[in-house]
Amino acid sequence: MRAFRRAHPEVGDEVCVALSGGADSLALTAAAVTEFAEVTALVVDHGLQAGSDEVAREACRAAGRLGARSRELVVVVDPDGSGPEAAARTARYAALDAAREGRPVLLAHTLDDQAETVLLGLGRGSGARSLRAMAAWDAPWGRPLLGVRATDTRAACHGLGLDWWDDPHNTDPAFTRVRVRREVLPLLEDVFGGGVAEGLARTAELLRTDDDELDRLAAAVPVSGDGGLDISVLEPLPTAVLTRVLRRWLLAHGCPSPTYAHLSAVAALVTDWHGQGGVAVGGTGPGTGAGRDTSAGAGPGVSGVMAGRGRLVARRRHGKLVLEIDRASGAGT
Repeated sequence: MRAFRRAHPEVGDEVCVALSGGADSLALTAAAVTEFAEVTALVVDHGLQAGSDEVAREACRAAGRLGARSRELVVVVDPDGSGPEAAARTARYAALDAAREGRPVLLAHTLDDQAETVLLGLGRGSGARSLRAMAAWDAPWGRPLLGVRATDTRAACHGLGLDWWDDPHNTDPAFTRVRVRREVLPLLEDVFGGGVAEGLARTAELLRTDDDELDRLAAAVPVSGDGGLDISVLEPLPTAVLTRVLRRWLLAHGCPSPTYAHLSAVAALVTDWHGQGGVAVGGTGPGTGAGRDTSAGAGPGVSGVMAGRGRLVARRRHGKLVLEIDRASGAGT
């Protein structure tokens, strides 16, 4: 915790801690109380398990015994199709953000969590953006324990005489992360003779440095005043920079989550141009902005997404990449 404070003085003297009542977050709270002038434990009750309200109340009592203030946050998890784990995470972060009152929030992710995140990204074929995993400081979120093993947080709780709650979800093999933690990582540690978790965490740190530099290069690429991208500017770019430029562009103009398939197809409009049609990129446009409305009866419009809703399509036109709202069925590829 002291090393985290030295590395990130901008965190300040007053912090919140996301406290679940588990060993990791209890150890985090105990450490925070010794290092910060004021600590408020934010305890989220997801309501997903019987007795979750009592678990939350006990976590608040534990925070008080450690010398921290506490606040219980009851959330409703919306099963939005992303899966129960992702939905709970979305609800949790929203509640923490709403309750922090301008203060940073410390999260109890450990080196083990970091290693699991990298392995999950590898298994899904993700790029550096995913494999860089979690940052120690990404305002307003701080993760002081990314270099600490989960065995050490439990040892710290034992040493302090703290009893913790074990979330049954953390041992449920229905969750992929649980199987990675309990089956995959132990097997890899056995095969490689140890050090795998540390190696995966180190990989994330190295990739984060590279990814930050590539993002910096991508951010320097200009967007035309009409919202398009000049092909002459894009053509000389290395692929690693080009795909980042395209991703930033798509996100800014209404594509909520560009996939590898989207980026590859849009990049081909630059690097493998042979007159192919537009690429549907999974969004409906922001309503106004860059692109052109090509629906039946629409006027010529301008480069940019004009008012109206439809399928967002990237096309190459007159030496530029442009985004258009296309409401005609079957348009795009």
